[in-house]
Amino acid sequence: MVVSGSTKYSSNNEDLSVKSYCENKVKRIRQNGQIQIYQSSYRGSYSTIIRDCIRNAALGRKVLLVQLMKGGVSQGVANPISLCDNLLWIRSSNSYDQYNHNNLLNDDKIKDLIKASTLELWEFCKKQLLSGEQDQVILDEIFRTVELGIIDEDDLISTLENRFLSGDVILTGTTIPKKFLLMADQVTELRS
Repeated sequence: MVVSGSTKYSSNNEDLSVKSYCENKVKRIRQNGQIQIYQSSYRGSYSTIIRDCIRNAALGRKVLLVQLMKGGVSQGVANPISLCDNLLWIRSSNSYDQYNHNNLLNDDKIKDLIKASTLELWEFCKKQLLSGEQDQVILDEIFRTVELGIIDEDDLISTLENRFLSGDVILTGTTIPKKFLLMADQVTELRS
């Protein structure tokens, strides 16, 4: 199911000048990035998004792919992977998926490490969203971090509202709060 909303334009949009060869006049075209939400009933269903971001990077777009709930490859902000010279791929240096579930229930030190690592990654993402350096930013499983109380919902909303408007933002998750569905330009439900 795909539900699309109208694109929201504001006075902060980047203007592009286009010269008409017929009339020798300059026209201003407003460009605005979209907020797209991909929802699925289960984790790990976003391989098509990852495939599309690799394709976009190969075509010359600057892409940032951040997997907030995936880890185990010693990445973090200090060790991103760069592909196609245009794709910056970052995973959390500590995440839930690299620890045994029983250890997580009983070890507050591990929980604190995961939270600190995820918040460090989120601060990096915020800077990227506000700078406008990227043509596309994918925040994989961002809504899971909100659900777990790692990232504050209001902080995410504020960052999305104040982002540099020419780049697209893709947000993924299994449970999407209604506030975000109302902000989105496009909502896609992925089914198996």
